[in-house]
Amino acid sequence: MNHDLRLLADQIRCWGQALGFQQVGIADTDLSATEEHLQHWLDQGHHGEMGWMACHGSKRTRPAELVPGTLRVISVRMNYLPDEPDPGVILDDPAQAFVSRYALGRDYHKVLRKRLQQLADRITDVVGPFGYRAFVDSAPVMEKALAAKAGLGWIGKHTNLLNRTAGSWFFLGELYTDLPLPTDEPVTDHCGQCTACLDICPTNAIIAPYQLDARRCISYLTIELAGPIPIPLRPLIGNRIYGCDDCQQCCPWNRFARPGDEPDFAPRHGLDSSTLLELFAWTEDQFLRKTEGSAIRRIGHERWLRNIAVALGNAPPSPVISQALAQRLQDATDLVTEHVHWAIQHHH
Repeated sequence: MNHDLRLLADQIRCWGQALGFQQVGIADTDLSATEEHLQHWLDQGHHGEMGWMACHGSKRTRPAELVPGTLRVISVRMNYLPDEPDPGVILDDPAQAFVSRYALGRDYHKVLRKRLQQLADRITDVVGPFGYRAFVDSAPVMEKALAAKAGLGWIGKHTNLLNRTAGSWFFLGELYTDLPLPTDEPVTDHCGQCTACLDICPTNAIIAPYQLDARRCISYLTIELAGPIPIPLRPLIGNRIYGCDDCQQCCPWNRFARPGDEPDFAPRHGLDSSTLLELFAWTEDQFLRKTEGSAIRRIGHERWLRNIAVALGNAPPSPVISQALAQRLQDATDLVTEHVHWAIQHHH
């Protein structure tokens, strides 16, 4: 290749920002330190039922094994924080339904993947055909570790990526490429002595700095877990029906976060202001229609009802809640029935 690679790297950053990414960085593929950390996490069983975290061997931490020929990873981030009131107001109202901020709008996988493809097309226009593959939270990719190597931030004590000027309210995406581009320098860790995220976690899922036991994490329990939610953890979930943002909301670095300007990430179907009873009444057809193009759809209607049943069990008792729970028993699956019964008993 006779193209100036340093110039090309600068162009890639400019093209990426023009496509709506707030930052673009370039990393090499050496994840040996991450591989050791991941293996320890898996050995401890902290991944719970996320078997896919362990079933790809070393492909997850060795990019060239996943995509042969990969020399560099172009890592990007895109802000998504909705421009809305403090979500703490929702968490303080047990009648309201809390949905993690990232899931309020259009499915980020589709949005970022389209932009990454456009970025690859721009590169192709300049250098001709080259080897690449785009990823957005898909396939065995260590996106946070790669983003940290690419200088997009550091991995905080809550295990999310943090950026000094943007906090953590952003999505990540990657282009694996065979272009030998110059790499960016990682940034240093700026968590210091802060333990806000460890202290606030409702289920104590952050068992030590930089160590998350997913089996206790509300995001895992409400999204990844297919079966019953462990009974001791149900009261701790509160009114969180899809994910949890507590460790991000309390992080001092998120004081610097700015709302995203991507229209696709704006809240849809009133999910930022719905009550538990409104959402619990959705039929499966309504659920599928109102979560079309949303990340929420992947959990399915059954888990949706399971999660809301738990939240209703945590709400103050009322005749209208008791009626809604009893009515749902008429056509509920075994999984939903068990959680509805728990909610009813929790009110007595």
